[in-house]
Amino acid sequence: MGTWNRTPRFRTTTGLLLALGLACSAPARGQADSLSSLSRRFERYQQGALPEKLFLHLDRPLYLSGETMWFKVYAAEGTHARPLALSTVAYVEVLDKDQRAVLQGKVALRQASGHGSFTLPATLPSGAYTVRAYTSWMKNFGPDTFFHTDVTVVNTSQASGAAPAKDSTAFDARFFPEGGNLVRGMACRVGFKVTDSHGRGVAADGKLLQANGQVVATFKTQRFGMGSFEFTPDAGAPYTAVLTLPNKQVLRRALPAAYEQGYVLRLSSSPEQLSLAVSASSSQPETVYLLAHAGQKTAVAARATLSNGRATFTVPKSQLLPGITHFTLFDGAARPVCERLYFLPPPAQALVKAQADKSQYSAREKVSVQLAAAQPNQPETSLSMAVYRLDSLNSTPGPGIEHYLWLSADLKGRIENPGFYFSGSPEASEAADQLMLTQGWSRFRWEEVLARPAKPLPFLPELNGPVLQARLTQPATGKPCPGLTAYLSAPGPAVRLGNALSNAEGLVRFEMAAFPGSREVILQTNPAQDSTCRLAVLDPFAATFAARPLPAFGLSARFIGDYARRHLQAQLQTVYHGKAKSRPLPPAPDSLAFYGKPDASYLLDKYTRFQVLEEVLREYVPGVMVRKRKDGFHLQVYDNASRVAFNEAPLVLVDGVPMFNTNKVMALTPLKLKRLDVVTSRFMQGSEVFHGVVSFSTYRGDLEGVALDARALVAQYEGVQMQREFYAPRYDTPEASRSRLPDLRNLLYWNPNITLSGTAQRTLDFYTGDQAGRYLVVLQGLAANGQAGSRSFTLEVKPAL
Repeated sequence: MGTWNRTPRFRTTTGLLLALGLACSAPARGQADSLSSLSRRFERYQQGALPEKLFLHLDRPLYLSGETMWFKVYAAEGTHARPLALSTVAYVEVLDKDQRAVLQGKVALRQASGHGSFTLPATLPSGAYTVRAYTSWMKNFGPDTFFHTDVTVVNTSQASGAAPAKDSTAFDARFFPEGGNLVRGMACRVGFKVTDSHGRGVAADGKLLQANGQVVATFKTQRFGMGSFEFTPDAGAPYTAVLTLPNKQVLRRALPAAYEQGYVLRLSSSPEQLSLAVSASSSQPETVYLLAHAGQKTAVAARATLSNGRATFTVPKSQLLPGITHFTLFDGAARPVCERLYFLPPPAQALVKAQADKSQYSAREKVSVQLAAAQPNQPETSLSMAVYRLDSLNSTPGPGIEHYLWLSADLKGRIENPGFYFSGSPEASEAADQLMLTQGWSRFRWEEVLARPAKPLPFLPELNGPVLQARLTQPATGKPCPGLTAYLSAPGPAVRLGNALSNAEGLVRFEMAAFPGSREVILQTNPAQDSTCRLAVLDPFAATFAARPLPAFGLSARFIGDYARRHLQAQLQTVYHGKAKSRPLPPAPDSLAFYGKPDASYLLDKYTRFQVLEEVLREYVPGVMVRKRKDGFHLQVYDNASRVAFNEAPLVLVDGVPMFNTNKVMALTPLKLKRLDVVTSRFMQGSEVFHGVVSFSTYRGDLEGVALDARALVAQYEGVQMQREFYAPRYDTPEASRSRLPDLRNLLYWNPNITLSGTAQRTLDFYTGDQAGRYLVVLQGLAANGQAGSRSFTLEVKPAL
C-alpha cells in the first residue's frame, strides 16, 4: 500500500516504467501475472486502502468578519457513497490565499456525521478563502483527496471607499494526450484546457504547428475552457499550440514529445456501451489486459490479443457503477501503460421533498417548512438546512453533496459548475468526456498496488476518538528513541492516563477521549527507564496542500452601499443581540477514572487530618504499605487475591499524573488532598502491567504545586470543538413580536441535525427578521443507501408597511 499518485496522466511507456521502478524486474515477473492475479492484487490493495470522502455543508457562501460560520460534515465511502462510520474525527481548516490556516478545528464524528462552527475574527481581512476538511486516514492519499470549497469574507470595517481590485489575470493552457502518450505515426486525441489565474475556464481558438510552421490541426474551446482535437504525430518532431484569447492575447505551449514506441488508448461512447480501442506501435501479437474500477469495485477485467497492433474492448454501461470509472491498460508483462477515466451520472432521483407553507411572509412571521422523503421506501436520511438572505454580495450557492460525492471528489482541482454534468444532455456528456481527459488523475501508484508485501500506510484511522502523536528523540543527535514507554496524562478531577511504546521511528500514539475544548496534558517517560530523551507533540493537521487557485476577489466600488448596509446590520446585531449569540453547550460530565471503580476510596475530610502523608497511609489505608529505605520512601500494595503485598511498586498518581519519585509524593501536604483511591490488584493498560494503583486527588485537580520531572513535556491540547446551539429569536408571543430591538439577521435558520426515514414527515419552524428580500432555503442530505441530494427554493419577505 502507499500514497495515491498525483501525476495527472501517464506520459510515456518508458518513462512510466522507470517512474514505477519496474523497468528491470517487472517484465520477467509480469509474464507470470495473469488477469486474475492482477484483479486479486488490486482488490487486496483496495481492501487495505478504503477510500473515504468528506463533504461539508456550509450555511452560506459569504460571511462578514466577526460572524459565525456553521457547517455539517458528512462522511461517505468511495464506491457507493454510503455513510462511512470509519473515522471519529474530522479536521476542518480555513485557509487564506497563501494556504495558511487562519482557523483550525477538530470535529467529532458520530455515525458518519458531525457538525461544528468557527467564529471569524473581527480582524480577518476581506478576501477569498478555502475551507478544507479531511480525516487522519485521508492524509495517506494526499491533499487532493480532501474536501475543498471556496468562501468569501468581507471585513465591512475596511470596505468603505474600497477601490476595484487590480486585474492580475494570467492565462495557462495545458494539453493531455488521451491514455497518456503520444506515439509516432498513431492517431491520438488530445484534450486541452485554458484557464485564468483563478482556475476558471477561458474561451480560446487555436492551431497546432509543426516546427516549420505548418498547421496540422485547428481547435477551439467549448464549455469551461475545455476542448479536444486529433492528429497523428511524427517521432521527435516538436509541436507547438498557438492559442488566441478573446482579448487578442496569444499563448504558445509545447505539446509533449511523441515516442517511437508505445500504446494509445481511445474511448468512444454509444448509448448502451463503451468502446476502448488499443493501438500499439509493435505489430507483434501480444496479450493486453484491461482493468476498470470505481472505488473498491472492479467493474471490468478483460484480456485481448493485439492483431497488427490493434485490439478493441467493448464494455456495456450496465456493468459500470455511477460516478467515475478508471480504465487501466496493461501490456503483456502486466505493466500499466495507459489510463482513461469515464463519468457515468447517477440516475436522477430526488432525495427530499421540501415546501414552505407560504411563498411570501411579513417581518417576524413564522415560517413552517414541511419535509418528507422523496422515495416511498427511502432508508434513514441525514439532512442539514440553512436559510440565508440573497443579495448582491451573497448570491452564489455552495456545491451540492451529490455533485461532490459522485464527481468532484474523484477529480483533481476545481470543477466549474459540477451540477451541469448531471443534466444528462448530449452537451453535458461531451463536456464530461473533456473533463475526464483534462482533469482525470490516478489516486494511487500502480507499483504500490502490485507490490509484495504491501507497504503499510503511515496514518491510521481514528476509530475511537482523536489520536495524539508524539516523537521521542535523542537530544544530541535527533535520532529516534525506540522501545520506550511514554505516559500521557491530563490533570483534573477525571483521572486520565495512557501509555504507549515508541516504534522504530520514535513515534508514540495515544487515543484521546473525544473531550471538547482545550486542556493541559503532560507527556513523560519513566526516568528509571530513560533519563535523556526529548519529547515533542506532533501537529495533527496536514502540512501539505493541494495546488488549487482561489477565485478572483476584489472589493468593488459599485457595492460600497451594500458594504455599508451590511456593516450597519452587523453592528446593530452585535449591540442588541450580542448577549444572545450562540454559546457553547456544556459537555456531559465524565468523572470515571481510567482504572474504573477502585477497590478502596477515601474522602480524607471524613478522617482525622494528619500533617504528614506517611501517617495518613499508616493509620487508615490498610491496602498500602509504607517502607523506608536508604533512598527514601517506597510503597507497596496488598494483592487482594493472594493477601500478600506485591513486590513491585504500584503506579502512583497525583491528579492522574504518574509520579515516579515517591519521595515527592510523600512530601505532599495532606491538607491539600481531597481523595485517595486504591486498586489492590494487578491492572493492565496498553503494554504496561501495574501492581496496584495509588491515586491521590487534590481539591482543584491542578497538582497543587507538585514539581514535575524537568524533562516532562507540558502542552496545551485542543480537543474536539465544543458544540454550539444556533440561536434565533422567536416571535411566538405578542410581546416578543412588538419588541423594538432590531432583527437584521442575514442567516435566519441553521439546523444540522435533521433525520427522515420511511414515510415520516417533519415540520421545521423559524421566524423571519426585519429585513425584506429574498431568502434561499438550502437542504443537503445523505441516505443510508448512499443516495445523496440537495434541494433549494426561495422565500420572499415583504417590506414592513
